Amino acid sequence: MTVIMRSLETAVPETVMVQSDVRDVFAAQPGLSRLGTRLVGAAFDSSGIQTRYTAVKEMTLDASSENPVFFDSAERRILSPSTKVRNEVYAEEGTKLFVEAAGKALAAAEGIEPTDITHVITVSCTGFFNPGPDYKVVRALGLSPAVQRYHLGFMGCYAAFPALRAAKSFCEAEPDAVVLVVAAELCSLHVRSSNNPDTIVGSSLFADGAAAAVISAREYTGTAPALSLDFFETVLTPVGEESMAWNIGDEGFEMVLGTYVPHIIDEHIVGALEPLLARDVTLAEKQYKDIEHWAIHPGGRSILDKVEAKLDLKEDQLVPARETLRDYGNMSSATVMFVLKHILDQPFTGQDERICSMAFGPGLTVETALFTKVGP
Repeated sequence: MTVIMRSLETAVPETVMVQSDVRDVFAAQPGLSRLGTRLVGAAFDSSGIQTRYTAVKEMTLDASSENPVFFDSAERRILSPSTKVRNEVYAEEGTKLFVEAAGKALAAAEGIEPTDITHVITVSCTGFFNPGPDYKVVRALGLSPAVQRYHLGFMGCYAAFPALRAAKSFCEAEPDAVVLVVAAELCSLHVRSSNNPDTIVGSSLFADGAAAAVISAREYTGTAPALSLDFFETVLTPVGEESMAWNIGDEGFEMVLGTYVPHIIDEHIVGALEPLLARDVTLAEKQYKDIEHWAIHPGGRSILDKVEAKLDLKEDQLVPARETLRDYGNMSSATVMFVLKHILDQPFTGQDERICSMAFGPGLTVETALFTKVGP
């Protein structure tokens, strides 16, 4: 049975953050030490990011508000709202992103109507509310009230893969199933000024965005290339539990992103790939660079550099990940789906093209997947 991703669409908020402008704002915050100022410059300048998007409309230099909550543009000062205030914005603005991405994916899925959707899986780690985004998507898009709904919360940057794996399992168990997967993250809600290196790195990387896909084992008769969901694997590295984490604080969620993370990935990426590639005998004798496409979650520029060097990949194989990082930043769970869409939108060669994909998150968890780009 072949399970096909029939559409893949993305959405971002309207407000653009230019990386150099954000760097200058963070570097000028009161209370920042001399070392902190240097760390801000180094983190932002080496990030590989040019632009990011935020659902917080105040987070621009030209914003104007009598009672600013997140950013006082007049004084160029980053404010510290409570977790409750941040979460209220998540509930309002996050709903918009979930619905927009899901609506675009549904509209792009040829031969699929809203009434065909049997399962909805939503993914997010940047806020909580209930009835949640799964409920909001069903109501906003006019899906059947009998749709089975699942929400994967607080898993982090790798969470798109458990969602896609669950969608594949649903379709294999119920051949007529049509699953809508939606990942949306509002990471910018949790930025803050700090001298803490982890916080500074997080502030230089994270952004807001959403991605959605329609998945089914029904016969595919569309006119555009699609993705076959082939295999998924999960590996926990033997070290790194304290190196990447996501905790709830009084003034937003707190990211732990240790500088040792790229080294952990460098040491364990080959072992993490072994169980995945063993699932397909046609890949046994291939070098990594002989697999046509690599959809790597761009957790940061240094992570992509380590992956490229360790696996001896060709420079152009990391272009989808690097361009996603450059144009959008790290949107946590949604990001790897942006990378997959970049690959899916490339001209189709006329022959099936394999995609090896990886994402990393708290634990340290390495999620891997094999896809095939197939013709209509």
